[in-house]
Amino acid sequence: MSTEELRVVAGLAGLPALRSLDEIVELHQAVGKVYLRYSRGPAIDAGEASRDKESGCLLPGLSTNPITPEPWWDRPPRQWVARQLCQYGHLAGREERLGWLLTGTVVGHGPDCEPLLADVTALASIEQEAMAEAERVYREAFDPGRV
Repeated sequence: MSTEELRVVAGLAGLPALRSLDEIVELHQAVGKVYLRYSRGPAIDAGEASRDKESGCLLPGLSTNPITPEPWWDRPPRQWVARQLCQYGHLAGREERLGWLLTGTVVGHGPDCEPLLADVTALASIEQEAMAEAERVYREAFDPGRV
């Protein structure tokens, strides 16, 4: 299935397809709290309950990661975005999963302390160009795996 066909099935057709970190930063600056999710898309997520894979517990919302930098972050916002995209970027493309951005109401936190969102509104998809840029910025700006 092509990326465009995946976008249609996922419920992302007609939404912006963001191709750069700057576009993602601009979106969170315009909207406020923005979250990242890798899944088969909002249309499919709406019809399924989220579960913690390890325990089997039903989650009260969709598991996400924040794209909006925390107040303590003293680096450029695009570095935060790059880091967040790369932390779970391995999920993109697996089982026809796509990266997409959303807003919603935080209704709890998952077992990895990730925000769980309900009343979700899909905002945009993240295109491969943005992922590639995130990987470059991440490698240049961070020391992955350092403890």
